[in-house]
Formats: sequence, structure tokens, C-alpha cells
Amino acid sequence: MSTRRALAFSFLDRYASLVLSIGSSMVIARLLTPAEIGVFSVTMVLTTVVVSLRDLGAGQYLVQEKELTPDRLRAAWTVSLGTGLLAAVIVLIAARPVALFYNEPRMFDIMLVIAVNFAINPFGSLTYAWLMREMRFDALALMRFLANLAGASATIYLAWRGWGSISLAIGALLSTVVNGAVASFFRPPDFPLRPTNLGIRAVVTMGSKFSAHGLLGVLGASAAEVLLGKLQSLANAAMYSRANGLGSMFQRLVLDATNVVAAPMFAREARNEKGDVNASFLRTVSYTTAIGWSFFLGLALMAFPALRLLYGPQWDGAATATRLIALAYIIGTTGSMCPTVLMATGMPGTMVKVTALTVIFQLIVISIGSTFSLNATAMALAVSSLFGAILWLRAAQRVVRFTWTALGKVLISSATVALITAIAPLCSVVIYGWRPDVEFAPLALSLIGGFSLLVFAVHVVDHPLHHEMAKILAQLPWRRP
Repeated sequence: MSTRRALAFSFLDRYASLVLSIGSSMVIARLLTPAEIGVFSVTMVLTTVVVSLRDLGAGQYLVQEKELTPDRLRAAWTVSLGTGLLAAVIVLIAARPVALFYNEPRMFDIMLVIAVNFAINPFGSLTYAWLMREMRFDALALMRFLANLAGASATIYLAWRGWGSISLAIGALLSTVVNGAVASFFRPPDFPLRPTNLGIRAVVTMGSKFSAHGLLGVLGASAAEVLLGKLQSLANAAMYSRANGLGSMFQRLVLDATNVVAAPMFAREARNEKGDVNASFLRTVSYTTAIGWSFFLGLALMAFPALRLLYGPQWDGAATATRLIALAYIIGTTGSMCPTVLMATGMPGTMVKVTALTVIFQLIVISIGSTFSLNATAMALAVSSLFGAILWLRAAQRVVRFTWTALGKVLISSATVALITAIAPLCSVVIYGWRPDVEFAPLALSLIGGFSLLVFAVHVVDHPLHHEMAKILAQLPWRRP
């Protein structure tokens, strides 16, 4: 599958999943209280530490390994299955202490469901990694869509029936079950199911570095909700989760879709002597910053009506935190492609070092912010994002060898596009105010006007995104000769 076709399927996958996610979130936010959502949110954040060690990097090993033999594939399956079962046992053991620590009995039941989820996850996750290596993004799109549809439907039904926070956990479990069931249709006939002890060391040696990077990243990302849940309240933790959820939409809209294609693309170019990782890296940075900065500027200006429309008035308290988190994401997007290119070029040790430094700094500033308030915690995230972006760019420059002048030109071009695009939401604020009585009109003005200005801006600035748009339009049936 070509890179452009793979990217198209990847975006189709992410946008279909996003529509389901937004729709279900809108319903769930009105069926469950902030406290109920906060219970599940904090529990999931606590277990994400185990998630990062769930397959010990076996999936990344499959994507990155240059020569994937049957023995290496069987070794990766063995590691994935073993660590999945181990993760389930860890969560089961920790369920009671966690519930007692937070004085919240509902956490115990949620963690029991999560443990089952971990145990069955390997039956779909390794096939998912193999399909990613082969760039079979059509199959991946179908797997994710059906899994998300099943999970969202179950969660909404159970929440409507009054099951409370446990409905979110059961929905996630059903999503994993469906993902594994669909994966069985795409699994190659010779795909191993019998564990082995041969080649495990190679998988663990390389995969553990990727896993360590993931663990450190999870610690940094989960610190805010964990600390807010203990030092402030579970409702405040839920407010932060909702604010961060709006900010992470770009992650789901663009970065997730881009990264799953960029990682094998970078890896393929690194394996090929004629490959140009430098040019590909700068091109992807130009795409992500132009779209990302435009999105986050719009989110910062439209935070209040966006929260009102999506989740209802009970989440108004998250508006200021959403603006501050949008600032953090604007800063962080600058270096968002750096971990991907380091992973693809076989530099897991560098990834771990940079992640460790950024997470230590992030934990310090977020610990300070969480002792004061929700908004102070969001501001701390912005400060840590600046520190992290600098470190990631310095690390990527040593590997990719891009020039700072070339990167500066890319960022200036993207910033110009974003500022022009932001005219639409800024006009909406001038007309309707920061806390409008209506939600749809200011958001419609921002979205329609912003998209139009984005298309106009990439053309006027001659941004690399303009040339990519022209190539895509040229492939449309009515544009072909």
C-alpha cells in the first residue's frame, strides 16, 4: 500500500472513531455525573502505568524489526501473551489497595473488569502490530471502527440503565473483545499461537526500551489526574480529564493517524540507503504544526461554547483549564514527531533518556500546580511542554541532521497559517463574547470560517500542505483526465 493511500485509510479510521467518540462522550457526559466519570478516569490513569508494560514493546518490535522470521514472530507473541497475563494479575492484586487509598469502593469493581481486559488484549494487539508493519490500514480501520462502535454502544446502554461508572469499564472490555474477534479474520494462516522460549531475549531487549519510554510518558501524562483526584477532588480530576480530552482531539484527529503511517515510513527510509528521513521529518512537522496550531488556537478561543455543546453546563468549570491546556499542546506539537522518528530509526535509548528528563520536570511542576488548583495544574502542563519540546527537538536533530534554519522556516510558515486561520474564532469571540449564551452559532462560525481561512492560508503562504492538498484533489475521479 502506498504511503498516501495508507494515510488516507488512517485518517478515515481516526475520523470515524472520533465521530463515535464525540457522540458517545456527549451522551455519557449527560448520563453520568462528573464524580462518576472522575472515578473511572482516575482508575484508568492508575492502570495506564501497567498498560505501558502490557506487551513489553512487542508490537513496536514487530514494526521496527528489519527481518521478521517465524521464530521472531512467535517470540513476540510469547512476550505479548505473557505480559498481558502478568498485567492482569498486577491489576487484580492492586484493586483493593487502590480502592482503600482513594476511599472509593467503585474503583475495585472497575479494576476487576480492567484485569480481564488486559488478559484478552494480546489476541488482537499483535495482529494489529503486524498489520501496521504491512501498512494494511484498510484492515486496521475496520478493526478499530467495529471495536469502538461496540464499546460505545455498550457504555451508553449501561449508563442509561443506571450502572454508573462501571459502564465505562465494561464498554472498554467489549471493545477489546470485538477487536480480538475481528483480528482473527485478518491474522495470517501461519501466524503463531504456540508460545516459545526462543528469541524472547531479542524481543525484550529492544521492546523493553520502547516500553520504558511508554511507561515514562504515562507517568507524566497521568500525574495531573492522579494528584488532582487525591489533593483536590475526583470531580476536579474529571474536569481536567474533559479539558485534556478536548485538547487531545488533535492527537486523535491528526497525530495518531499520522504517526501510524510515519513510523513505518521513517523505518523504511532508514533501512533504504536512498531514503531521505530528513526531508520526510520536516515535511511531517510542517503538516502537524500548521493543522495543530490552527486547531489549538481555535480551541483556546472557543473553549466555553465547545464544552457547553459537547458536555453540558455541568462542565463549565473546565473552560479556563481547556485554554491553558490548548497552550500546552501548541508548544508540544512542535516536537510531536520527534519520538516517532527516533523510534523508527532505532534509537530507543535516546527516547528513554529524553522522556525521563521531561517526565521528571513534568512531575515536579505538576505536583506544585496540583496543590493549588485545577487551573494551576493546567498552567504547569504548559510549562513542562516547553521544556519537553526543546529536549525532543535537540535529540531528533542529532539523529535526523536537519538544520535549525530549515526547521525555523517550516515553523514560521505554519505559524502564519495558524494566525490567519485564527481570525475566524477571534471574530466569533468579538461577536458573541467569551461566554456566549448560545453554543452552535459561534462554533459554526469558527469551524466553517476557520477551515476556509486554512485553505486560503496554505495557498497564499505556499505551505507544503498546499502541495499535498493539490495532489489529493488531483486523484479525485472528476479531476482525472
